[in-house]
Amino acid sequence: MGKKDMGDIFAMVSRNDGDTWDEPVAIFDHDVWQGDIQFAYANPVLFKPEDQEVVWCFAMRCSIKQENSEESKLVAAFSADGGRSWTPVELAMHYTGPLITNAGVVETTIDGKKRYLLPAHRNTLGSDPRGSRDRFVLSSSSLLEWELEAYIPLPEMTRVFLHEGNIAHWDDSNVLKIVMRTAHYDDTSKTTDPPRAYSSISRDGGQAWSVAKPEPELHNAKSKGYFGSTTDGHIYVYSDGPAQRDYSWPGFPNGGRTSLRYKTKSTKGEWSAQKTFFHAGVKNSYPTLVEVAPGDFRAVWDSGTETLPRTRILFGKLSLNK
Repeated sequence: MGKKDMGDIFAMVSRNDGDTWDEPVAIFDHDVWQGDIQFAYANPVLFKPEDQEVVWCFAMRCSIKQENSEESKLVAAFSADGGRSWTPVELAMHYTGPLITNAGVVETTIDGKKRYLLPAHRNTLGSDPRGSRDRFVLSSSSLLEWELEAYIPLPEMTRVFLHEGNIAHWDDSNVLKIVMRTAHYDDTSKTTDPPRAYSSISRDGGQAWSVAKPEPELHNAKSKGYFGSTTDGHIYVYSDGPAQRDYSWPGFPNGGRTSLRYKTKSTKGEWSAQKTFFHAGVKNSYPTLVEVAPGDFRAVWDSGTETLPRTRILFGKLSLNK
């Protein structure tokens, strides 16, 4: 197709907590044309509203003729039978620029009304000298109609590319926090120095965000991590090691995006020491987690071999109570 990391999106359902899985069902199929345009798809996220018996899938789509994914648009589908069948929908987008999504939807309240927030970023600078690498948040009251809610301000003295962040409710229930993947703004082959995740805070439901700042305790070497709420605090799961394509690293291509590590934080507490979630001497990245019971998580992520990333998808269980 000419795409490096886009294609079809399928869903699989397990009825026994991951012991076995049903046959995959297509959500977005690149062979299905939209009028006279053929798309490729990437970065799906699932979301089930508290007041609906419907599961939503949000993803990004880009013309199959384009080499990269920088000109993607938001696309969605829903399932009313727990993921066994899917119905694509066309969204009403008041934000019309290109975007890249990678994290789930969060419910919030703005001016006394329920809103849904979806973090996204733009990365058009690589192919357009007048492009940008902006970090922003979309909002919706219906999941069908989306608009630009806010930009996340960059630090003035540091050129940092903020992207692929997760939003979660912070220690105060009225406060939101986003923790983001980072890279050097002008040369995305470089990490920040030292390699750190950055964060921003909103105290009004997501309408305005603080200037992004580094998280000294949270490692990030140009790879999507997972940041989310737990029953009694927060969790951050990330790939350890250097950046994925750090050619200067001894033994390259070994070492980049290797084991999955995690840290936890109780409400009003500090981040814990680093702990290991998955280690097998192979590449692992892009974890996504959901808490199914207090301190009990289910996770999926992409895995590979010692030298090659993204050769398979893994499913795992993480218990904070052991």
